[in-house]
Amino acid sequence: MTSTSARLPLALVLLLAACKAGPNYVRPTTPITPAFKESVPGFQTATPLDGIDRGQWWTLFGDPELNALVDELQRNNQTIEQSLAAYRQAVGLLRQNRANLYPTIGSTATFTNSGVGASSNRAGGVALGGSGNAYRLQATGSWIIDLFGQVRRNIEGARASSEAAAADIANVRLAQTGQLVSSYLQLRSLDADALALDASAAAFQRDLQITTNRYNAGIAAKTDVVQAQTQLLNAQVSARDNRRARGVLEHSIAILVGRPPAALTIAQRQDWQPVTPVPPAGVPSALLQRRPDIAAAERRVQAANAQIGVQSAAFFPQLTLSGNVGQTSSTLGDLFAAAANTYSLGPSLAQTVFSFGRRQALVAQARAQRDQTIATYRQTVLTAFADVEDNLLATRIFRDEVALSQQASRAADQAEALVRNQYKAGQVDYSQVIVAQTTALNTRRSLITTAFNAQAAAVNLIVALGGGWDVRTADPIVAPPTGPTSARVQQVNGQ
Repeated sequence: MTSTSARLPLALVLLLAACKAGPNYVRPTTPITPAFKESVPGFQTATPLDGIDRGQWWTLFGDPELNALVDELQRNNQTIEQSLAAYRQAVGLLRQNRANLYPTIGSTATFTNSGVGASSNRAGGVALGGSGNAYRLQATGSWIIDLFGQVRRNIEGARASSEAAAADIANVRLAQTGQLVSSYLQLRSLDADALALDASAAAFQRDLQITTNRYNAGIAAKTDVVQAQTQLLNAQVSARDNRRARGVLEHSIAILVGRPPAALTIAQRQDWQPVTPVPPAGVPSALLQRRPDIAAAERRVQAANAQIGVQSAAFFPQLTLSGNVGQTSSTLGDLFAAAANTYSLGPSLAQTVFSFGRRQALVAQARAQRDQTIATYRQTVLTAFADVEDNLLATRIFRDEVALSQQASRAADQAEALVRNQYKAGQVDYSQVIVAQTTALNTRRSLITTAFNAQAAAVNLIVALGGGWDVRTADPIVAPPTGPTSARVQQVNGQ
């Protein structure tokens, strides 16, 4: 009977230690459809898959120089370094919270010399003063028993926060890579634009010489010469603006790969052809589960949910076991004698009796914070759906626009050649040549811009899907070169 009674307090402590205040975490439901643009009502649970390997999606654009720059970004980008440091800080906080499950042990060693001075009494006598030494060695320990799970809830929250920080790294890495790829592709489109401008400027220079000769021969008006000069100067201004924009992009790429702008020079290429990967038909919406920002938002919900338990545990008493053992002696030689041993050991129980609503307010705040993170999580999912839908639409529209722009550029080149020949034959005035030349140049440049927009939409779609669709099913297509002459366009189209 006595033995059973002795076990009851221990069993009660063990039972209470298995408890954790506050609600257990249940992943919130999110709006999701099986495929994009197929509306299925309701909510279902999404399982983050941000840890899977996304592959080197940037290689779909078929440019070794771009691949090398992305590799450099992965090693040297300072924004990624910031997120890595934040992750290490979160892991440190998790380790700190885990350590709270175990006792804290310390030790002290002290030496004191104390005494009193001489004093007189009523009889006129004098009491002599004295002094003494005290040597102490002491080990102390305390252990807060996590009866109601406050420490374990803190660990749960810290673990979720560290996982969110890890997802933030992936999100930053994805965003920075997407920015680099887009900037590089835009830079290459400016290279193609520069070739178009240079070719047109050379043609305008020849036309100016022809017009000047015709004016000197008395068969052309002075206005023809002035118009030809204006056309040439406008092309030269556009070429210089192109170089400025290209330089700014080159500087931004240098910063992304962790270099000062003066340390990176990307040579202009004349043989570059845009490669635009095409997503497979029927992209499943489950790919959104790979998005690291969605994973980070979900894990912050878990961290906020754990804080409800942390605040709820404060309603219950806190049990602390504390003790010390040591040696105390007036002489150093007797410090380790048996008579110098001292010890103390005992539990303490503390509980807040009245807080006048403070604890209830803290729990309410924690619940509101959890609800806020749930709304943020769901909004992140909805925004992700919009990102994918927008860029799926953009990739389809820009593919059509590229085909139409190729036809328009070919027609404008033909019209320019016809009008120029008519002018030489004296059938039209030079103003019509100017209109045809301007239309042809603008159409060529529009084709280059549209080809880049198609590539940028593909990059944005890959980023919106959390790192691309399955690269094994991707079907890269090579967009035709966007050269400035009708002969080049005809050659590409097999004419």
